[in-house]
Amino acid sequence: QLQASGGGLVQDGGSLRLSCTVPGKIFRIDSTAWYRQAPGKRRELVAQISRDGATNYVESVKDRFIISRDRAENTVYLQMNSLRPGDSAVYYCNADVMDLRVGLTRSDSWGQGTQVTVSS
Repeated sequence: QLQASGGGLVQDGGSLRLSCTVPGKIFRIDSTAWYRQAPGKRRELVAQISRDGATNYVESVKDRFIISRDRAENTVYLQMNSLRPGDSAVYYCNADVMDLRVGLTRSDSWGQGTQVTVSS
């Protein structure tokens, strides 16, 4: 269901914006988190936004990354600025997704990863 996109190759100091969305109008994204996993490393929580908009970031991305939600587009974004080679990883979104037809939420839904590569 969840679709993550926006990854790519950028130079040190560059920017990218990742998107996490659910196609169609019958599902709604609620609480959402972005994770990343570099080769040989554990998956790491990068940023999260609660249903009411509260945000939280891992220390290494504070003041560089911004997580936000566009309810009209049913999309959560991760704006990544001042990217560093250490940010290179596959980025995944994880969200609670509500089926508006029945009012039930499926927690812990994962999107496919999107590769972010920052060259030095």
